[in-house]
Amino acid sequence: MTIASGTRSRPGLAELIEQIRHRTRQGTDARTTARLVAEVLTELSPTADLLTAAEREGSADGYTRHTLHAESAFSISAVVWRPGQLTEIHDHLVWCSFLVLQGAETETVFDIDGDRLVRTGQCERPAGSVSGVAPPDDIHQVHNTGDTVAITLHVYGADLSQGTSVRRSYRQRS
Repeated sequence: MTIASGTRSRPGLAELIEQIRHRTRQGTDARTTARLVAEVLTELSPTADLLTAAEREGSADGYTRHTLHAESAFSISAVVWRPGQLTEIHDHLVWCSFLVLQGAETETVFDIDGDRLVRTGQCERPAGSVSGVAPPDDIHQVHNTGDTVAITLHVYGADLSQGTSVRRSYRQRS
């Protein structure tokens, strides 16, 4: 994980931070806040230019996360996914809103039925797609199923500069 220094070299980041600050103060609960922040991402339409050319390349070792901003109420991270890269099945501690900046991502959604993890759906999200989620209904796995690098921008409802928003990872039984 890298933490960005300053906003001058990241076009649109300063305005994004200010608008997210404003909207997080308006949220009355996690779901509402996630929706309000998703609206900011839609309205401002940040681009992959928030990242340097080197950051946009990603890593052959796995998806990479670049923390662009962190404060007590929220963190902004860009995630770079090379083709085939994916997360574990997991859920989160806090709300999250995200925007697909480049490429596409596939999200597989799960639920718990008794003691089993059950796949309940799958969503293909092309560039420009925006969404917001909040626990406890957020068990998922994210995968770059495309043949180009995908970049997603995530806003999490906590300071994640020294940690992660993942609450728990799951293993699907055969």
